[in-house]
Amino acid sequence: MTELGRKRETERKPLDVLVEGRLRSRTVCVELVDVSEGGCKLKGKLGFTSLGETVTLKVDGIRAPLGTVVWTEGQYAGVAFDGKMHPAVIDHLYKQQLEKRAGSAQRRAG
Repeated sequence: MTELGRKRETERKPLDVLVEGRLRSRTVCVELVDVSEGGCKLKGKLGFTSLGETVTLKVDGIRAPLGTVVWTEGQYAGVAFDGKMHPAVIDHLYKQQLEKRAGSAQRRAG
């Protein structure tokens, strides 16, 4: 793993959401794997980003704080937000994810 040496300060909540983002001046579609107040984990095509790149993300119409790629490993990258994402926004995204999963499970069972 290649990393810039920042330490995680808050607990991450697991997600599985496709999001639109910008890296440098290009638009990318990546999977948001997890999120916390201070950052997130992304999954994309191999080599989709590199250390130190600036990242902007929009999740379900909500803009995440500006971030910086602080580690990469294969298809994954860790982003440290320059600011903080409000805990209520994280809870909202997490609850939406749980509701989607529950709805999918009900449709399969029904």
